[in-house]
Amino acid sequence: MKKVAIYTVLVSLTVFFTSCKEEKKVETPESTPEVVVESNFGGLALYTVRDDMGVDAKATLKAVSDAGYKNIEAAGYSQGKFYNMSPIDFKALLDSLELVPISTHHSDVTLENADAMMADVKAAGFEYFVVPIPPMGLFHYDDATSTMSMTGGAESLTKIINTLGEKAHAAGLKLLYHNHDFEFKKDAAGIVPIEYMLEHTDSKFVNFQMDLFWVTKAGADPLAYFEKYPGRFKIWHVKDMDEQGRFAPVGTGTIDFAKILAKKDLSGMEYYMVEQDMTYDGMKPLEVIKTSHEGIKNFGFN
Repeated sequence: MKKVAIYTVLVSLTVFFTSCKEEKKVETPESTPEVVVESNFGGLALYTVRDDMGVDAKATLKAVSDAGYKNIEAAGYSQGKFYNMSPIDFKALLDSLELVPISTHHSDVTLENADAMMADVKAAGFEYFVVPIPPMGLFHYDDATSTMSMTGGAESLTKIINTLGEKAHAAGLKLLYHNHDFEFKKDAAGIVPIEYMLEHTDSKFVNFQMDLFWVTKAGADPLAYFEKYPGRFKIWHVKDMDEQGRFAPVGTGTIDFAKILAKKDLSGMEYYMVEQDMTYDGMKPLEVIKTSHEGIKNFGFN
């Protein structure tokens, strides 16, 4: 009888504690941790939407933010203003839209106006001062053939870039040189300008913005340059090429961005900017930037 009584008590206790546990689960269900997803990422070169910026800069920048971009690269500085706004006002507008000024292109920079220009760039909150073409009259564009070239030679260009790099460093900025296709082709002296520049510049003062479209257009291999000159390509221009060799939204063309992105760390890339110089087939710039943003997401850019 004692054994039966003890067994009965044990069963009762087991039922009691099991019941308590079940009631506790009901009363305090486990909560699912909140997952925060960054909705805005990547950068946009505003050269893509330059016409829209000229009409209504504020509305255009709002559209850029709504399309999912976080960082911007400017290409609209003239007479001390960015898109007709003072550096301080332009920075305030970007802040209000939660857009971050990273880099800015200045094709009209000279050794004489650089200090004042760089002071404005610094005041607007930018980190990188980009020289987009050979400055000071060295760049040439042939309307008849739609081709670009430079005069003066790689040595002359490099001397200018080195001086501008030192000026940028003194102003608290980082200077980059942006390529097109001609810098990757041998000149009359048998020199490949981009290689001469890479080998005759100090990375403390001068680095590079690699335009992946123009490198591809030149028949060069971005990965080969990453291997040969690691860490020198701080910003990329990410834009695709269609089968006709024209500019295309990212992800709709022929460039293997996944392969290139895998070597991001080797290249030194810290930021990238989506860009499309021209649009075709009736597509508008404010439309293609949405397509490109989906494209960079699919390739794994963040």
